[in-house]
Amino acid sequence: MKHIKIKELLQSKEFGKEFIIKGWVRTLRGNKNVSFIAINDGSIINNVQVVVDIPVFGEEYLKNVTTGACVKVRGILVRSQGQGQTVEVQAKEIFVYGSCDPETYPLQKKSHTLEYLRTIAHLRPRTNTFSAVLRIRHNMAFAIHKYFNDKGFFYLHTPIITASDCEGAGEMFRVSTLDINNLPKTQDGQIDFTQDFFGKETNLTVSGQLEGELGAMALSEVYTFGPTFRAENSNTPRHLAEFWMIEPEMAFYDLEDNMNLAQDFVQYLIKYALENCKDDLEFLNKMYDKELISRLGFVVNNDFERLTYTQAVDILIKSGEKFEFPISWGTDLQSEHERYLVEKHFKKPVILIDYPKEIKAFYMKQNPDGKTVRAMDVLFPKIGEIIGGSQREEDLQKLVNRINELKLPSKDIWWYLETRKFGTAPHSGFGLGFERLILFVTGMANIRDVIPFPRTPKNAEF
Repeated sequence: MKHIKIKELLQSKEFGKEFIIKGWVRTLRGNKNVSFIAINDGSIINNVQVVVDIPVFGEEYLKNVTTGACVKVRGILVRSQGQGQTVEVQAKEIFVYGSCDPETYPLQKKSHTLEYLRTIAHLRPRTNTFSAVLRIRHNMAFAIHKYFNDKGFFYLHTPIITASDCEGAGEMFRVSTLDINNLPKTQDGQIDFTQDFFGKETNLTVSGQLEGELGAMALSEVYTFGPTFRAENSNTPRHLAEFWMIEPEMAFYDLEDNMNLAQDFVQYLIKYALENCKDDLEFLNKMYDKELISRLGFVVNNDFERLTYTQAVDILIKSGEKFEFPISWGTDLQSEHERYLVEKHFKKPVILIDYPKEIKAFYMKQNPDGKTVRAMDVLFPKIGEIIGGSQREEDLQKLVNRINELKLPSKDIWWYLETRKFGTAPHSGFGLGFERLILFVTGMANIRDVIPFPRTPKNAEF
């Protein structure tokens, strides 16, 4: 007999029928005559209760059925007499796949802090919180692919190892096979990367955008969805050294088209979560963030406010608010500024456009004023910036001039410049940090709690 997932069993009405379930013991309670075992297999946040007649099985037989143990149960599905569940299983046979010492098991039946659970990330998916987060993460990944597929976009796999620095930030992880104890040197004492695996200096990617643009110049509408890396020494609740990015790039889109797509995309994803992750969202709403579900509905049901960076700075200056970081035209907005605009001033998500060119990347299309670029940032409650994008500069000479102004090594991106030389086209795109999205959808407060195994400064455990 094939076993049934607990998610399906809890919806079954086949009372009196025999089923096999497999999973991990969450809790046990009872007396010398009867034992109630809560079992979960990760398919749903709810456990199924297994009722065990102790005199039938014998206490010795059940001694390895402890919290954390992995078991197989064969039993009869019956209506439950207890509160909080409609069905339960009357055990006929119990087999222990893996026992678990109740004295040393790190997940005791008590409340554990999220900080503690990060130290046992190999076991934390067994908790209600993290199983909920991981199921939502899966659903969001699936919804991203479904959204773009249904709109006719093509999924482009951009390289993880690259010789170019998309953002010009320089905070990259080097990829090398050179012996660090015996580095080859050039005549002038520099490291001789011609002897390295790729024959040049290479790094882990910070973004798939530049290669995404190449795809858009042939396939019109593409998207990437993959891991990206930043060697940024940021120990904040919003930063990871390894995270996932969704980056669509679209030929023939201007900034307006880009904004429309970004709003439609995130509203689709949140609506998908509300429709497909109901049990998990209700749990997180109850345990972590009482406003979670109402906030998700708020984003789905409101058009995003659109205004320029200059208008936003004017609002912030006139607000009379005491910000930790002073605001003036030309400074980059901090999370506190972004959240003020969203949560207090407009009380809805915001898209800011036309940022000063000095605080944005080289590839953004320059406005006729010579001071600003066709950038856009989508700002959300609690999170601040969730999407960053722009119309890309398609004019070869303007792009070359900007690269020269910033003293960037254009020889490394000759191929990028050639797309402006051979059949250039207006095009736009944006990047959505996947973990920022999951933070918003789950109501969790720390980005380390929405990825299975976080990579942060001084931490590459598991």
